[in-house]
Amino acid sequence: MYKNTNCFHLAIPCGDLEVAKKFYSETLGCRLDNSAQEWADVDFWGNELTLHKSEHKLDNERHDVDMGNVSVPHFGVHLSRKDFDALKQRLKDSGTKYYD
Repeated sequence: MYKNTNCFHLAIPCGDLEVAKKFYSETLGCRLDNSAQEWADVDFWGNELTLHKSEHKLDNERHDVDMGNVSVPHFGVHLSRKDFDALKQRLKDSGTKYYD
């Protein structure tokens, strides 16, 4: 079960479900929860992220905001500096390209 009682639920298309599950669990270190052939729940730092197998391609649009140039749409989670630094290092160690 998820750590927080005030968690959000977000369902997104992920393309290849097995590739996405591996990225979220092995690269990001998130725990996988319930799943079926077409979807999987991820404990996204206490929030429920549901990945849906899909052929849908996300837009490649970016906007300038106060924090820089960001992909639209996007979502994230607020982390402590310690957790953020650990996650950033985990991404670098896995060879995943990181964008500030």
